[in-house]
Amino acid sequence: MINLSRRAFTLSLPAASVAAASVLSPHRAFAQGQAATTPGQAVHAKMPPPSAQLKIGRFTITALADGYADMPFTYFPGSTAKQVEDAANAMSAAKPGGVRFLFNQYLVDDGERLILIDTGPAGTLGKTGNLPGALDGIGVRPDSIDAVIITHMHQDHMGGLVAGGQQNFSKAEVYVDRRDVAYWTDPAKRAAAPDFLKASFDISAEMVRLYPKLQQIDGERQISRGISIVDLTGHTPGHIGVRIEDGGQSLLMVSDMLFPVVHPAGTEVNFLFEQDRAAAQDMRARFFPRAAEEKALIAATHMPFPGLGRIVSDGGKLRWMMAEWAYQD
Repeated sequence: MINLSRRAFTLSLPAASVAAASVLSPHRAFAQGQAATTPGQAVHAKMPPPSAQLKIGRFTITALADGYADMPFTYFPGSTAKQVEDAANAMSAAKPGGVRFLFNQYLVDDGERLILIDTGPAGTLGKTGNLPGALDGIGVRPDSIDAVIITHMHQDHMGGLVAGGQQNFSKAEVYVDRRDVAYWTDPAKRAAAPDFLKASFDISAEMVRLYPKLQQIDGERQISRGISIVDLTGHTPGHIGVRIEDGGQSLLMVSDMLFPVVHPAGTEVNFLFEQDRAAAQDMRARFFPRAAEEKALIAATHMPFPGLGRIVSDGGKLRWMMAEWAYQD
């Protein structure tokens, strides 16, 4: 078991609820001030970055968002563009650019340590780059984050680590699956990759350079008490999820196992960026029914903010149901 002690840490595309009140520990609480106004003066307040918090046992988990990008309807192999567009329209979810993907990140606070799951594309894709402001909005500095878990080495999950060519989480120990490191740092694989994946290879190289103490992990294991790695291989060779459990409660962060509009109804539907489509389909075909049976609470990177929900069986068909997170008591 890896010990995360407090002081051990102090995409390019092919062409084609306002903040919740913070319940972080007091030394990280953020006091919001009010702007002074005069009678008759219009107030044009800047919209704060969204955040949402829930409790899993002793853990406080805060969902944050780096931004979003719209993915063309043609980006979903296993389904035609028309089928995807029709499904999006039926859900009132179609955008002019396609299907909207959020980039959700999850900050885990156990009262002693802060662990961030993924860091977003940080401006390299769509309208993104909001994670630093979102962290600031809840009173958390990047250098107060103790560990970062990267679920896989696509640019939209690790861009924030190296944005601006800097070590942006200077005191964090970074965890990523060894199989992804081997794949995304292989010059031969970069040379053979389509142009839209080049950025992921380049950001991977930057991550390895800037974080020489990168923790390359193997398979399923416990990272810290109540935080464990789940193997979700398929989307990438080392695609992982993160399970958080305490006090009889649990949350499974599944990263790119789920995409909006097409999942969970169509396990045969993939996404353009997946490395092993057959393996990804097989993983979903096994995972979705089991998650529905167990009523598992899930956090998914690209589902509508805050990405929290459950897979439910409705008349024999699987669908996504957003989960309650506010006023849990």
